Amino acid sequence: MKKPNILLITSDQQHWNTLGYFNNELSTPNLDRLIRSGTTFTRAYCPNPTCTPSRASIITGQYPSQHGAWTLGTKLMEDRHCVGEDFNAAGYKTALVGKAHFQPLTSTEQYPSVEAYPVLQDLEKWKHFHGPFYGFEHVELTRNHTNEAHVGQHYTLWLEERGCMNWRDYFLPPTGNMDPAITYKWPIPEEYHYNTWIAERTNALMEQYNEEDKPFFLWSSFFDPHPEYLVPEPWDTMYDPDSLTIPSLVPGEHDKNPPHFGLTQEDDPDFSPWAETGKGIHGYRSHHYYEYGERKKLTDYDKKKLVAVYYGMISLMDKYIGKILDKLDELGIADNTIIVFTTDHGHFFGQHGLQAKGGFHYEDLIRLPFIVSYPGHVPAGVTSEAIQSLVDLSPTFLSLSGIPIPHAMTGVDQSQVWKGSASSARDHAICEFRHEPTTIHQKTYVDQRYKITVYYNQTYGEIFDLKDDPNELNNLWDDPEYSALKIELLLKYIWAELGKESMPMPRIWGA
Repeated sequence: MKKPNILLITSDQQHWNTLGYFNNELSTPNLDRLIRSGTTFTRAYCPNPTCTPSRASIITGQYPSQHGAWTLGTKLMEDRHCVGEDFNAAGYKTALVGKAHFQPLTSTEQYPSVEAYPVLQDLEKWKHFHGPFYGFEHVELTRNHTNEAHVGQHYTLWLEERGCMNWRDYFLPPTGNMDPAITYKWPIPEEYHYNTWIAERTNALMEQYNEEDKPFFLWSSFFDPHPEYLVPEPWDTMYDPDSLTIPSLVPGEHDKNPPHFGLTQEDDPDFSPWAETGKGIHGYRSHHYYEYGERKKLTDYDKKKLVAVYYGMISLMDKYIGKILDKLDELGIADNTIIVFTTDHGHFFGQHGLQAKGGFHYEDLIRLPFIVSYPGHVPAGVTSEAIQSLVDLSPTFLSLSGIPIPHAMTGVDQSQVWKGSASSARDHAICEFRHEPTTIHQKTYVDQRYKITVYYNQTYGEIFDLKDDPNELNNLWDDPEYSALKIELLLKYIWAELGKESMPMPRIWGA
């Protein structure tokens, strides 16, 4: 029996409710056809609401507290076992096109990073380097979101091959010339956008592997709709800001929450009790004064327009995902290809008065769009509430390919759930977040109905009833009527932590 191909397509920082099939305020016709051909899981979660930890979990099948890349600016160490190694050993071709972000943007002698300056922009190096890289025998990479300065690697080489010698005009200093005051409309032509590059190179590799008659494990890793909010015309005006539902703070909703929630709504918040570093927006600074362009605080117009552009970025990405799906059909391999579409974590665009991401484990940030398609194996046009986690991807891919799952992987095999022959494989998900070694350190346990978040060395926390309070406005942590529920959920969280302990060595004898 021919082994199935595996195509993992991911976006970056996409809110779970931004699929046109379920949300008529935006258009995603190609993801919609994937939904119609497969099963959509509405309760999928990330293991960490930032990029590096979640992406490392995808390829290791482990939680960030296990694989070690616990926050942004850390590195997934090269000695960690990655799923591509298992596929390589089984005769698969393995490749990653697009965003990796397994390493930090800064390199040190002790912890070198090829995703850092200056090597990131050493184009001579990237002309000759395509792997191996974390289990992938072939990679084509870049490291940027829209106009961020750190463009380089294989994407820049592709731009020059396509005759775009003035690519620096579309990126910020120090490597580019773009005016940082430009917002919403990115002047880069669509033909040079990284979506075009990712789809083109993904299709070329699929065609190559098909000609070689080799099964493949291929990760097509898109950058959008991660801010900054920029998209080429006409996508920047595809949506009318005044016609969209713009989330906002509900007055009083943070009154029962831990103290840092309320601080996010102040113009000059003092996070010194948490030893907040202020690095980027990834701690507790993810709030309403979100800087954009040269503005230090979003205007009322910005809060509407950024949603319109965010949706435009998703629709543009959807167009190029469609080109990949078309190529599968053209090659005649769609029926033997397992396709998963998901993202690395969610996004705030006004919910709870927050913007972007940070240490707030609301569903908006930790819940994911998650579609699985495998014709003849995964039920078509089905929606499932079975809980999924990104740590489950590697063991499930291996299981569906008939490859043994390494003992060190702590994710759950979801293959029977995906096939529709089991109702669930897990009864909870865990999400971890650490921005500082100690003070900003929290974990969330979520089951079919309830969610509990605990903080290191703190007596405050959150409990939400997702059935009766789906918008998470009423924190039950200090409510005496729910004291028994708090104890029950704390026990369940402890049991879940014990249950996810890694066991890399199987017990082979009694002593």
